[in-house]
Amino acid sequence: MSKEQFHFVGVCGTAMGSVAAGMIEKGYSVTGSDQAVYPPMSTFLESKGVQIMEGYRADNIPAEATTVVIGNAISRGNDEAEAILDRRLRYMSLPEVLKEYFLRGRRNYVISGTHGKTTTSSMLAWVFESAGKDPSFMIGGIPENFGQGARFTDSEFVVMEGDEYDTAFFDKRSKFLHYLPEMVVINNIEFDHADIYNNLDEIILTFSRLLKVVPRNGLALINGDDENCLTAASDSPCPTKKIGFGESCDLRITNVEYLPTGSRFVIDGESYEVPMVGEFNVRNAAMAVCSARFAKLTPDEIRRGLLSFEGIARRQQERGEVNGITVVDDFAHHPTAIGLAIDGLRQKYPSRRLWVIFEPRSNTTRRSIFQDDLATALKKADLVVIPAIEDPEKFPEEDRLDPEKLVADISADDGQAWYLGKVDEIVEHVARMAQSGDVVAVLSNGSFDGIHDKLLNGLSE
Repeated sequence: MSKEQFHFVGVCGTAMGSVAAGMIEKGYSVTGSDQAVYPPMSTFLESKGVQIMEGYRADNIPAEATTVVIGNAISRGNDEAEAILDRRLRYMSLPEVLKEYFLRGRRNYVISGTHGKTTTSSMLAWVFESAGKDPSFMIGGIPENFGQGARFTDSEFVVMEGDEYDTAFFDKRSKFLHYLPEMVVINNIEFDHADIYNNLDEIILTFSRLLKVVPRNGLALINGDDENCLTAASDSPCPTKKIGFGESCDLRITNVEYLPTGSRFVIDGESYEVPMVGEFNVRNAAMAVCSARFAKLTPDEIRRGLLSFEGIARRQQERGEVNGITVVDDFAHHPTAIGLAIDGLRQKYPSRRLWVIFEPRSNTTRRSIFQDDLATALKKADLVVIPAIEDPEKFPEEDRLDPEKLVADISADDGQAWYLGKVDEIVEHVARMAQSGDVVAVLSNGSFDGIHDKLLNGLSE
């Protein structure tokens, strides 16, 4: 057993817990604390040998701890954070731990962008896996092929979902700047994370900084159809290739076919098929293909991986069907992602009436900044339901999303939309009005009070 002992503050977060377990597997002693300790993460950590303490207290930190890992959700005022500073203990952010203990010396493929990070990184990790490369990965969702969002192996290849969110209360740089990338994908760049970025220019700047740490023998794949990506890459010191549909792209996506169960396309003279629908998934798959080609995988190896890709939990995931009504779970929460998700659902379920129940839950969508953009995106659905926003008091009234105005704007152009504050009201309304053949899509980046199962139960009654 190594003499180094680590204590994780906020250990039950998905990424924190995965890395804590990875440190145990490397032979380190690990303890952790969290405000909310409950399965499945608590039982997973306990099974790995991580001792967990519930609540944040200064005396949770073992006297013999050599390093404390402070989670992104921890802020000044937290009892353990204050004790760490008072005692001058060695502390690190989670991205720093990844960099020093898991990524140094590896071939790190960092998948970034406002949208599509989880899907693209999941596809690439599975393509590597199906080709026998046994990759490490850290992904912000659960790829169905793996059943877990992170694992650490002895492989030279690591696939990292690269998040532009800040690192910790003491390090406001984007997480992805710590990931020692050999190769970077930038799927797209839009304004998001209004709680830490003031404007789009600041977001473009952080992506340009990411490209500045890609080595000369590495590669950046950028969306050649996205002006913000082109701006971020305009002074990139690393090799770049533009991927997309436009004529100026270095590698063009052509011959796209949308099938009932997937999509087919050609890039760099080779045809590929992925069992997911929608233009955005073709773009995601094209980025995964080009990344795998950089790693010297053959087109046949890539084709086998894509064809056997099973998707990601909470991305166009059918939760069940009752009386001919299909309930779908999707993670989309940014206006662009919502519009693309609805387009994809239209392709997957042609000529069926489409409900969208959208929960404004992120720090950005609860603000008024996307008031009009959300209405434009949601108008693509046939019927829309919006609930009350969570913790509205966190935002000044003038900066807060107005869900009732959102419903009025959607309804103004012959749309059908309802503002229903509580989940039980939504379930009762949909169960009463839905018809056989309808598709009910729930768009949220949270649990939404278990609405999916409640809908299925309500429809069956």
